[in-house]
Amino acid sequence: MAVAAELRASGAEVSFLGARGKVEAELVPGAGYEIDLLDVRGIDRHNPLRAAVAVGKAVGAVGTARRILRKREADVVLGGGGYVAGTVGMAAVLSRIPLVLTEADSHLGLANRLLAGRARRVCLSFAIAGREGERYLLTGRPVPDGVPRADRARARARFGIPADARCLLVMGGSQGARSINLAAVEAFAEDEDGGARDFHVIHLSGERDHDEIARRLASAPHAERYALIAYEPGLGEVLAACDLVLARSGGSIFEVTAAGKPAILVPYPHATADHQRGNAAWMAEGGAAEVVDDAELNAAALSERVAALFADETRLAEMSRASAALARPDAARRIADEVLAAVS
Repeated sequence: MAVAAELRASGAEVSFLGARGKVEAELVPGAGYEIDLLDVRGIDRHNPLRAAVAVGKAVGAVGTARRILRKREADVVLGGGGYVAGTVGMAAVLSRIPLVLTEADSHLGLANRLLAGRARRVCLSFAIAGREGERYLLTGRPVPDGVPRADRARARARFGIPADARCLLVMGGSQGARSINLAAVEAFAEDEDGGARDFHVIHLSGERDHDEIARRLASAPHAERYALIAYEPGLGEVLAACDLVLARSGGSIFEVTAAGKPAILVPYPHATADHQRGNAAWMAEGGAAEVVDDAELNAAALSERVAALFADETRLAEMSRASAALARPDAARRIADEVLAAVS
């Protein structure tokens, strides 16, 4: 979306290709772009039969994608990784349409590995060993304009957080993170000895665990300072309102750095190629984050770690500056420039 906005600002016509039944079917039209949908699904690496079906659907959808590219009179294709991008990227290669790829994580995903040799440019969020040639460009990951520009006072008014109060933002991926969800509500809302008594919490739980967390909050002693949200379409306001982030370490860490926020990161242990651990290491090595192993996550340890950071204003300020220093505010523009250059 961020790259699309930059392309549109340059006078380009932009449309999307996505998967049926996924969130893009609503988000993309809501942002004012047209979208075509393919009948494809992700590859289940733990179920050979489902994986074979997914591969079959992807191969079958290449022809459909080629027809859509012809209908749209596409001059260039931008792929963001994942199973849709793999199918559409292959359609672009077969149709001799220039292809530009972006990689959000600290390793190339399957689709990007398969297509990288055919792409005009591969835009990387992180430096990746072995991917340093002319074809590869380190751009950082694009983030929506609303993240760095969100107004803190307005965001805090939305959640009823006083200007001088501390606030913790808890979030997983778009579906939430169960281990983080459960540890956070126990540590910061249910703990009689402290919890959220000294600071506010904004908790993006995801739809899956929302009802369970809401039930626990109904009788929690510190629920009055705990804002629970199932889903937030943009992270700008919740990041602006907070002073510290507790999260997984997927692509959203670039929103965290764009907002200049320090973080406690809990890498998802089952991520492909353990890429979330690499993402977290990038922020930690930059001085912007502390990393907690998912297996070691519990309410007591979490409460102690957050309390220690909130009590150390110097440390928190240093982490905030380090986070802002890692941000790549021009990522969307740089990727858009590569897309436009691929046409010429």
